[in-house]
Amino acid sequence: MTRTALVTGVVGGIGAAIARRLADGGASVVVTDLPGPALEDAADRLGLPAVAADLGVKDQVSAMADRIRADHGAPGILVSAAGGVRGQVGGPLDQVTEEGWRAIFSANLDSVLFLAQAFAPGMRDAGWGRIVTISSGAGLRPSLTGIQAYTAAKHALVGLTKQLSLEFGPHGVTVNSIAPGFVRSNPATERQWEAMGPDGQAALLARIHTRRLGSPEDIAAAAAFLTSEEAGWISAQILSVDGGVA
Repeated sequence: MTRTALVTGVVGGIGAAIARRLADGGASVVVTDLPGPALEDAADRLGLPAVAADLGVKDQVSAMADRIRADHGAPGILVSAAGGVRGQVGGPLDQVTEEGWRAIFSANLDSVLFLAQAFAPGMRDAGWGRIVTISSGAGLRPSLTGIQAYTAAKHALVGLTKQLSLEFGPHGVTVNSIAPGFVRSNPATERQWEAMGPDGQAALLARIHTRRLGSPEDIAAAAAFLTSEEAGWISAQILSVDGGVA
């Protein structure tokens, strides 16, 4: 049975790798990200249809959901890989602005709430669904970014994931999260890696049991499993895909 899957955040390397992996596995994949040339380019590279939306705006998510259902059918799979630091860098607490705080929560947490509201009831009514959120090691411990809002939003996302599982699990809908370790998958993580310098890079690698950084494909492999039929008795789990972190 071919299932429709929606993957968000495909301008980034992790989202793109997940979309490609699910499509290769036979899913009918639709992708989304913020409107603009970056999404168009990503969709062209993937060869997949795209519906643009600012996922932190509920009305845009609702409109996107209506269009996807009309053009592609109701998704049985949702992978939310959108988020990130929104161009911010770490700094002292007294320099955190309300605007910056809310921007990160909008991208990393509000987006998942609005997506779940748009698609989870349809999965519940169908009696089958797979929802995977992409949290972070920053959802389990302090963030290497030093960004207070990012750490708080990812911790909140872990909680929302578990709450959604409790609500929708009885109806055949599993809800899990992947918490990636350090993956050089977008300009923000490239800047962070360069800022560490050789000593910082070596120290980070020394903390990872496998002694290597992750790749977007590592995260995609986990997403492929959690969205599969075989993962039907796995829910409310936060899967750390980080090579083992000391």
